[in-house]
Formats: sequence, structure tokens, C-alpha cells
Amino acid sequence: MASIQKRGNSYRIKVSCGYDTGGKQVVQTMTWRPDADMTQRQMEKEVNRQAVLFEQECLKGSVTATVKFEDFAGRWFSEFAERSLKGHTLHNYRTVSQSVYDEIGHIRIDKITKRHIQAFALKLSDKEKKRGGGTYSSSTIYKYLNMISSVFEYAVKLQLVGDNPCRNIFVPKKDPVQRKIYTVDEMGVFLKTLEDDAIREPVKYYGYYIFFTLAVYTGFRKGELLGLEYRDIDFTTGMATVSRASYYTPERGTYTDTPKSEKSVRSLKLPQDIVEKVLRYQEWQRDYAAGLGSKWVECGRLFTSWDGSPLSPNSPGNFLSEYLDYNGLPHTNIHGFRHLNASLLISGGVDVKTVQACLGHSTAITTLNIYAHSFQEQQVKAMDVVADAIKLTAPKDTSKRKKTP
Repeated sequence: MASIQKRGNSYRIKVSCGYDTGGKQVVQTMTWRPDADMTQRQMEKEVNRQAVLFEQECLKGSVTATVKFEDFAGRWFSEFAERSLKGHTLHNYRTVSQSVYDEIGHIRIDKITKRHIQAFALKLSDKEKKRGGGTYSSSTIYKYLNMISSVFEYAVKLQLVGDNPCRNIFVPKKDPVQRKIYTVDEMGVFLKTLEDDAIREPVKYYGYYIFFTLAVYTGFRKGELLGLEYRDIDFTTGMATVSRASYYTPERGTYTDTPKSEKSVRSLKLPQDIVEKVLRYQEWQRDYAAGLGSKWVECGRLFTSWDGSPLSPNSPGNFLSEYLDYNGLPHTNIHGFRHLNASLLISGGVDVKTVQACLGHSTAITTLNIYAHSFQEQQVKAMDVVADAIKLTAPKDTSKRKKTP
């Protein structure tokens, strides 16, 4: 709330605007001088009105926040991000931070406007990738904007600024990269090839055969599959529960954390033949561990390195790419297994809420946005079903009917 102090023929108005990154209170002041012909009552009324107007301006962002964006972002990392964000999200933000600092790090946070942010988004849209060719995708640009936005949301909470300039920024849409998604027949060929290799060289291939089999049957994310432990599977009922996920960052290496969102914690029923495959794999893994003796590090996970430690999240992708090359099979990525699972659910007539629950999406809107094309195809089929059921016939000949007077 604003405070008013009379100083001779003028009034000094002070407004507290929160605290700076050093914990020091930020105070904004202004001086108001009344007209000479104003009465005392008029002056009191007007100075109170000026105080309210000034406080509103401060809350809108007209605040002297002299801290530069890079300095404030450093405090945001230590005070908020490192305490609240998941490890992989924190890693992503640190990865993009230097490019953000190069662009706006030198500007005071109260001086950064939508124009600065919009110009940065457009610049990223035209920027060429250092590796892989092409330009940055819309999703990559949003990683930069999300980092900046989170910093400003923290600044708003501390009342250093009155608004977040990242809202309603335009990001040019680009044609999505068309990734290969296996057909059911192609998936059958892949899994059969991998199964044959698993029988021939179980140490090298058995774990990956079970991994990719579960990937297509459950639609679980890579990290969720790597986080699976045998205790997460009820071998009597066939229920498999996602309760943790495995991640990797250069700073932390391989580590375990909670799944992506609250909705990601879920249970799915596995087909009986898949349950039996996992049981046989567990028996083989126990025999293998016994052969290693003290070298085996028990962690309870289904998918491990040679010594029993949790498998690195980078390993399945690297294996898949090399395996497909070696066997001359069509290329896909790990997420393609999840996409095939979703497509099969949708084509089988499963409703969007159930698909959302199976995939662990936060909302049904997310599911609809990602698989809009698949749902549209089902809508077309639904209309055909209605037409086939009703089977409208041509109207009878009405030429002999009496004409209406």
C-alpha cells in the first residue's frame, strides 16, 4: 500500500514493489505538488487519488527494477528452478540459457518488452541448427520461451515487474518432420527378428526384445519403461504400474525421478502371453546374475546394464538405430512404438478419455492435439457406420399423387 509524506509544499508518495535479487526491498517514489489555489480538503483528496494511481502503475510494471535479466535468472535457477523443477527440465533450461543471455541477458528486466521476446522468437525460427541441418522447430523455440517465461513469472511473484512479456508471443508454425511409424506388419517383422536374435544371443538382445515388446503393447514412455521394476508387475492379474521413470543429464548421469505428470502414474493390464514372456525373462536374468556373482548390482529393474545397474536412457535409442541399420529394416524411433500403440487404440474405437488414461497424458486435449488425424479418420468411419445402418432408400414415385390445391 502507498504511503504519503508531506514535505513542505509537496507530497512524497512511496510504494513498496517487493524485493530485489539480493533480498533488499524495492521502493518506488514520486513527488506531487498541489495547485496553489487548492483548498486543504481538495489537496488531501487529490493526493490520495495520485497515490492510488501511482500504486496501480507500479503493479502494472512501472517499477524501477535495475537488475539485469541474466543476473536475475541466476537467482531464479538457485531459488526456484533447482528446488522445484524436474531434473530433465532443469537441464533443458540450462542448455538454452546461454543463447537467451546472449540475446536479452544484458537488459534490465523491467525494460524487456514483448518486442524483445517476439524478435528473439523470430530470430530462432530462422536460425539453422548446428547439427542435423534445417532450422529450429516450433517445439524447440518454445523451450527457449518457456525458460524466459518461467523467469518472468518468478519476477512477477516478487513484484519486480508487473507483467510477463512472454504471453501471446507468435511462433511461426513449420511443417512437422514426418517420422516413420511402423505398420502392424512391419512391427511384427521387427519383433520376430529381434526375438530370433534374443534366442541366439540372450546377453546382447534379450533385454531389448522385452523392452520393445512392452513399448508397443503398453505405449509407455522410454523413461517409464526403464523405471519398471519387477514389483511393479502383478504376475497374477497382469497389471503393470508406472510409478517412476529413469532420466539422464550430463550433470547427474542416470537417475530416477517421478513420471512426467500426475496422470503418468497409471496401471495397465498386460496380455497373458506378454506376462509369460516377462516371467521367462526374469528367470533368465536371475540365472545370468547368479553367474556374475558379486559383480552383479541388484536394483530390481527389468532393464539393466551388464552388471545389473539401471540401463542408461540413451542405450535403447542407440541400440535401435544400429540394429535397424544392420538388419536393413525401416527406420523409426522409440517414440514410434508409443505412436503405434495409440493409433491401434484409436482405430479400435477406444474413446479419447481412455486413450488419454492409457498414454498418461495430462489432459484429453493433449491426446486430441497429438492424434487429431487418427481421430478424424475414425470420425469418417463412424459416419460410414451410420450410413450403413440406416440404409436410406430412394423415395417412391409420387407422380400419381394429387396436387396440393
